[in-house]
Amino acid sequence: MGGPDRGAPAPPPRLVEDGGGDARPGAPAGLDLRRDPGGRHRHLGGRRHERDRRLGGAGPGDALPRRADHRLARHDGPRRGGERRGRALAGAHDSGGAGVPRRPRGSQPAAGRRVRGGGPRRGRPRDRPAVNGLRLAVSLLTVIPLPAPRVDRGTARQAMILAPAVGLVVGGAAALVLVLGEWLGLAPFLRAALAVAVMAVITRALHLDGLADLADGLGSGRPAQDALAIMKRSDIGPFGVVTLLLTLLIQVAALASTPDAPVAVLIAAVTGRLALPWACRTGVPSARPDGLGALVSGTITTGIALAVTGFCLLAAFGAGLAIGRPVHAAAAVLAGVGTALLLLRHSTRRLGGVTGDVFGAVVETATTAALIVLAVRP
Repeated sequence: MGGPDRGAPAPPPRLVEDGGGDARPGAPAGLDLRRDPGGRHRHLGGRRHERDRRLGGAGPGDALPRRADHRLARHDGPRRGGERRGRALAGAHDSGGAGVPRRPRGSQPAAGRRVRGGGPRRGRPRDRPAVNGLRLAVSLLTVIPLPAPRVDRGTARQAMILAPAVGLVVGGAAALVLVLGEWLGLAPFLRAALAVAVMAVITRALHLDGLADLADGLGSGRPAQDALAIMKRSDIGPFGVVTLLLTLLIQVAALASTPDAPVAVLIAAVTGRLALPWACRTGVPSARPDGLGALVSGTITTGIALAVTGFCLLAAFGAGLAIGRPVHAAAAVLAGVGTALLLLRHSTRRLGGVTGDVFGAVVETATTAALIVLAVRP
């Protein structure tokens, strides 16, 4: 009744100005707002007010609480990916103004869970025993650097089972040399010598070295421990030299007189590596507590060795059909495995088990026996 008229327009905001400074509508009384060289307002309310601003306090005319009013984040539900427990959150009443909300990060998959898109499991290596075994077989039996990511008895078992497949690599290289030599018009004996040399290079002469060491150990006539010490030496004795020379000479002569030498060398190389599953079967101990023999001895059952042998027999029979000699091809596989088993039995009885040198010796023995059978003309 006697108060101000509610319908009347509100008075214009009061301008505050002090000593030629800048004025701004609605500024609290007693404040001096001036422009800096950049055109922004600069507060000149006093040092204490400026200090309070830096410390998060409220200046004159402000109704904002201090930063001490911060609260820790409450997590009533499960946390999302990227959040941290106990992180201070700036509220709307913070002295620095309302915080800009962050865009939440996507949740990260837990270790061991399969990522969408069919990717591999995180946190552990891929479990592919066949692939790892093949890589280990190639790296052990050839010069090709293809190491397996994990080497244990399980991987070594797969490597010995797949050892005949490595024979395709070794024999394939020798067959290529034979074909190339025939195309160049080289003599059969020279072609055969080059093919045997290529097989020695690809295998690092590892099997030939094992054959020579085993010949020195068995030829010494000493007890098992002394024979093993002789085999571990780096030099080669007279027994090793004679055995090595005779073996290489027989291989070259047999391959030179074999019809269809490229196919014959493939069958012989696979047969040589087929002796390894039989040397690693259960019941054959290791002669030393360490080394390759301790890693692979007793890892393959007789049934698996028979299955691998049957598969190689079928493959050799098929290759023999291509050259019109399937019986010779199958007989070569059986002769090579039988000769290797005889040497394995004798070595195990004399040494008390198998070693890496025994493995190399049975490979070369089986290869040589297979080449001899394939050299027999019908």
